[in-house]
Amino acid sequence: MIEKQYDKVDLKIFDTRAEMGRVAAEEAAACLRELLEKEPEINCIFAAAPSQSEFLEELCKQPGIDWNRVNGYHMDEYVGLSLGHEKSFNHFLSESIFNKVPFKSVNLIDGSRPVEEETARYGQLLRNAPTHVTFMGIGENGHIAFNDPPVADFEDKEVIKKVKLDLVCRQQQVHDKCFDTLDEVPEYALTVTVPRLMASQYIFCIVPSDKKHDATVAALTGPVSTACPASILRRTDNVRMYIDKACAGDLAE
Repeated sequence: MIEKQYDKVDLKIFDTRAEMGRVAAEEAAACLRELLEKEPEINCIFAAAPSQSEFLEELCKQPGIDWNRVNGYHMDEYVGLSLGHEKSFNHFLSESIFNKVPFKSVNLIDGSRPVEEETARYGQLLRNAPTHVTFMGIGENGHIAFNDPPVADFEDKEVIKKVKLDLVCRQQQVHDKCFDTLDEVPEYALTVTVPRLMASQYIFCIVPSDKKHDATVAALTGPVSTACPASILRRTDNVRMYIDKACAGDLAE
């Protein structure tokens, strides 16, 4: 393992995705247990993507977490996809963690509901539930959640909003084998905004694969700008980032 610091981001680089997921899960579990010693219940936001699979699998195995006092949320969803739809992010997270451990509550974004109604409903849920931990990744275009460069706003006043997905983001869903063709990928999504994600007490950012190398380098070493939305992590307290050597490339030197 290689450890580095980029402004406020604590970075750890691992030889393999499996080791990355395991250590990230162990350290996340320690954070959850520590929070639960102080709080009657805690709120966590999760990213839904294949990049999170190793981490989520390992997190479910961690001992000593009182999941009955943890409320789960997720950070984005495709417009038009209903609860339980096999291509939806709520389905991915339900299969990966929400149905595997006994959360106190699981709060899903329903992409099939009228947009204004669902953003109002979910936004109010998040306003009433200050986030203790956010578990997230970085997209190939540097996005966090579905805050792609054209729509990301570091001063956003909204909590969750409808966005048009850019081409790189939509193509990533094909690279990740979430959809077979670009035409199948929805053009719009609901996303928790950048300020709301960064308001979390702790952020665990898990980013494997060489496809994420350029975005990760830009986030850690380039300008802090919405041209690479993930760069805002460098100005955010308590950020821990975990990547594999395939993602790191020359960052591991």
